[in-house]
Amino acid sequence: MLKKDLISKTPVSKTIGIENIQDGKFGAVLSRAGVGKTSFLVQIALTQLLNNEKILHISLDDSMEKINLRYKEGYTNLIDYIGYIDPQKAVRLWEDIKTNKVGISYNESTFDTEKVRDYLKSFKKADLTLPSIMIIDGLNFDKNVTKILEEVENLNREFSIFTWFSMKSHRDEELCENGFPIQLETHKDRFDKAIFLQPVADKIEAVILKDSDRTDQRYRLDPATMMVIEDA
Repeated sequence: MLKKDLISKTPVSKTIGIENIQDGKFGAVLSRAGVGKTSFLVQIALTQLLNNEKILHISLDDSMEKINLRYKEGYTNLIDYIGYIDPQKAVRLWEDIKTNKVGISYNESTFDTEKVRDYLKSFKKADLTLPSIMIIDGLNFDKNVTKILEEVENLNREFSIFTWFSMKSHRDEELCENGFPIQLETHKDRFDKAIFLQPVADKIEAVILKDSDRTDQRYRLDPATMMVIEDA
């Protein structure tokens, strides 16, 4: 019951929808620096963990120690958002789901999709359940990443793993005619899902850019917690 309650309150279930998290090949969370890309990606991962799925989090920016802290903080924010929950139950659930998260920390020069392939193959060799989602946080879309995306598409086909990327946009860049930041416009045909986070007053506005016919839907998020702000 607690898992279901938490899933129903995640910002992901209220914006993207649980059934859409891994529907396709690629998803993107876009924003300029410091707005909340990684925090939202963590909420995507937490939603999967609560749904008894495994996830693989690859960071090109942060150490795994820092990423683990983000997960614990994201879980705490979700617990606080739902209201009073027995602290012991909350701790037990966290200890239960966190074992299904695996992570690798690279930097831009050491990131290698062949290493990721070998890592995923190790699951198969050990007869372990594969992650359903892979998060790649920190890939620089201002550079030519076409080859990397092609290689990750191959991983999608080989391991049936949906990949969510962070994409950093820039304050001084104009949006394209369709409202996409240029980083997404360049690779739009590869992406099935995209959500754009932008500061509006003292809130964050989450705009659905790509998700079948669900486009331009907007949601307000608390910048401190990434939780959806419900209308009074």
